[in-house]
Amino acid sequence: MISKPDPIDIHVGSRVRLRRTLLGMSQEKLGRALGLTFQQIQKYERGANRIGSSRLYKLSRIMDVPVSFFFEEMPDETASRARALREKTGETFKTEQLSKRETLELVRAYYRIENPKVRKRIFELVKAVGGTTRS
Repeated sequence: MISKPDPIDIHVGSRVRLRRTLLGMSQEKLGRALGLTFQQIQKYERGANRIGSSRLYKLSRIMDVPVSFFFEEMPDETASRARALREKTGETFKTEQLSKRETLELVRAYYRIENPKVRKRIFELVKAVGGTTRS
């Protein structure tokens, strides 16, 4: 009997794929950083294979995000399965917005700004124009 991937594993994998894409990193490059093949990264991103805690920690270091990033903005039906692990907070995650070319180009350009003070000021400007005050 072939079992279906757990929705939580699918969500975590999609967050790995999202962050990797935002960083402009290939599956092969991420695999090398973890000592894995790109095929293994593909399986993680699809949720076909579960990511263990030590590997998730390494991913967070390589991708420069907290471990919690991989669990954020889980859809309600998936989050209900994970309530014992964490409390759901924040707005509904809009994967389709973050996957748009425009968003990816903006994020890549932002991270190419070498001066951290300039980068922070641009961040504050975008937040102000967008009408958000959350950090």
